[in-house]
Amino acid sequence: MTTARKTVFAVGLITSLFFLWGFALNLNPILIPHLKKACQLTDAQSALIDSASYIAYFLLALPAGQFMKRFGYKAGILVGLGLAAAGAFLFYPAAEARSYAFFLTAIFVIACGLAFLETAANPYITVLGEPAGATQRINLAQSFNGLAATLAAFLGGRFILSGTSLTAQQEAAMPAPQLDAYLAREAATVQVPFLLIGGMILLVALLLFFTRLPDIVEEEGLDNEGRPLLQEKNLLLGVLAQFFYVGAQVCVSSFFIRFSQQVAGLGEKSAAVYLSIALFGFMAGRFIGTLLMRYLPASRLLAIYSLVNFFLVLLAVVLPGVLSVYALMGVEFFMSIMFPTIFSLSIRGLGAKTKVGSSLVIMSIVGGAVFPPLMGRLSDATTIQVAYLVPALCFLVVFSFALRNARVKKIQLVAAH
Repeated sequence: MTTARKTVFAVGLITSLFFLWGFALNLNPILIPHLKKACQLTDAQSALIDSASYIAYFLLALPAGQFMKRFGYKAGILVGLGLAAAGAFLFYPAAEARSYAFFLTAIFVIACGLAFLETAANPYITVLGEPAGATQRINLAQSFNGLAATLAAFLGGRFILSGTSLTAQQEAAMPAPQLDAYLAREAATVQVPFLLIGGMILLVALLLFFTRLPDIVEEEGLDNEGRPLLQEKNLLLGVLAQFFYVGAQVCVSSFFIRFSQQVAGLGEKSAAVYLSIALFGFMAGRFIGTLLMRYLPASRLLAIYSLVNFFLVLLAVVLPGVLSVYALMGVEFFMSIMFPTIFSLSIRGLGAKTKVGSSLVIMSIVGGAVFPPLMGRLSDATTIQVAYLVPALCFLVVFSFALRNARVKKIQLVAAH
């Protein structure tokens, strides 16, 4: 096989990992209303599902980066797949015990694996080819992450959500054995889906184990004259922007079903369909954004999208009924390019520091653990609609980062002339 073909095959295989973690993470918006019901939780308690997922990124990203610095990308990916499969299999006993703590543990183990995968795959895809195409390449790979998100919402809504929701008064009126049987049935719906997910992950790990992947060696000469990593201002601002972006993304998606139920009066299965349509828009936005980047600088497109999202979320806060749901669906489209674009802009020019710098950006995914509980508390104290002010403010931070990068590029172009 020629070097070019090996590179294309490697890009294809790494892209499949984007699909895998996209599917796993985007089951959270299904699990939040589902486990809220099965384990009788408040909005703030159900948001701990996101916290369990995203705190793992904070804890594992740097160790994952150091692991790959010593053993390479392939070894890190295999460790990540093994952890993700183990966490998926833990869902079976967690459902048997109907223990929320057990569920959170399983979710945390999956996320530890995903932290390894993202720490490896995001920088790997950017350097696996010509540097000029790095942002387009990562956006294309992340498009399959968007496809996975769409399928996760649709299939999760179909096979995990039962469509039956009882009010607190109805639960209180039920005899204890009947209520216990109902809650046990609800919890059990996750068992078969997560067994299948674990099996699929193991198959990918097996394929990867027997595949020879080219390792990437960053050039020492591109190390910005030996400057310490923490003096890379754009990297640090990128970490901050990613922290707020992931917080916004998780808030928008994770509370979408609850929002649709409370504000528009939709049933949980219908709300899941709306979410899957919105996430289809997210996926389409990735492909469209990749195309638009041929004509617009990535930083400028990021600035436009983040500002549009700020106003769309404000519309969701003030509009009545299903109109507010439509506004949130639009937010998913304009979020599409944000994660990969922030990532690519943050690590460009780091040279030999790319792996460790990438780990810092991946650590910032902990924003997904911080903002949903805050939003849940605000929802419990006010309304779910008012709580969406949280992601609206997050998009302003992303806008600031995008604007800075657009200005820096413009200054560089002027200086070059």
